[in-house]
Amino acid sequence: MNLSIVATLYQSAPYIAEFHRRASTVAREVAGDDYEIVLVNDGSPDNSLDLAVSLSEVDSHVKVVDLSRNFGHHKAMMTGLAHSRGERVFLIDSDLEEEPEWLYAFLAQMEVESCDAVYGVQARRKGGAIERVTGALYYRLFRALTGIHQPNNIVTARLMSRRYVDALLLHRERELNIGGLWIVTGFAQSQQVVVKHSTSPTTYSISRKFSHLVNAVTSFSSLPLVFTFYSGLVISLTALAYIAFLSFRYFFIASPPGGYTSIIASIWLFSGLIIFFIGIQGIYIAKIFSEVKRRPYTIVRHVYQSASHEMSPKRQA
Repeated sequence: MNLSIVATLYQSAPYIAEFHRRASTVAREVAGDDYEIVLVNDGSPDNSLDLAVSLSEVDSHVKVVDLSRNFGHHKAMMTGLAHSRGERVFLIDSDLEEEPEWLYAFLAQMEVESCDAVYGVQARRKGGAIERVTGALYYRLFRALTGIHQPNNIVTARLMSRRYVDALLLHRERELNIGGLWIVTGFAQSQQVVVKHSTSPTTYSISRKFSHLVNAVTSFSSLPLVFTFYSGLVISLTALAYIAFLSFRYFFIASPPGGYTSIIASIWLFSGLIIFFIGIQGIYIAKIFSEVKRRPYTIVRHVYQSASHEMSPKRQA
């Protein structure tokens, strides 16, 4: 198969029909009749699944992968890629903030540069000041703590070769961060500046962004654990130096230390640091706990295609 277009569905009912129309038009111009559109229903609470299944009944190019519940955007995308068959795979969000027509420019750049992936980045992040500031802070912290040079304001939309997708799917961790995996998979990758539209409010709150950052950093770097070691070493050396100073005063200056305020403040500070460092280690232990169980990161309830195709039974992804 020449081309696969992969998109996830979550509260996507208002956009599905238009997305299908535009994606189909682009796919036919690029690949003729040799294409597929893979829609992954990530436990959407609206009628996205019903609308997508209706499309699959009248369009044999549409495949609907229905997950048994909501597993999250990144895991749903990986599941969609696992069900794609095209020699080129175009991954994109279905809410039309990213244009299906970007495929033309992505494909042209891929052919000119002979690369395995072309992805979109925003010159200016959409949204208000808070979203732009938190977004910029996220990318800076991610790069600083992991050493992975993920570009600022990267979007979901990307065109990939089959060998790149197959390599990407070799990553089988359960607590995955697909943005980091895109980079560490390697191959020749190029970026293209795009303008992302705003069709719906973001579902990523400040707390979700912070949780996403913690998951991303702990998925790709052990630096926080190294930081706790050196922090403990510095605190211990500082404490030893202070004890030596107090001993010197007591024995040679005859000036015994007094006051309890500094003692209480020190206990409070170091108790907080100890709990903080234990918490960091706990996050890594929790990830180990999740990984060693080897549970599937998504479960597919059903795969829908047109009546001319036999529907596949439930299977795991």
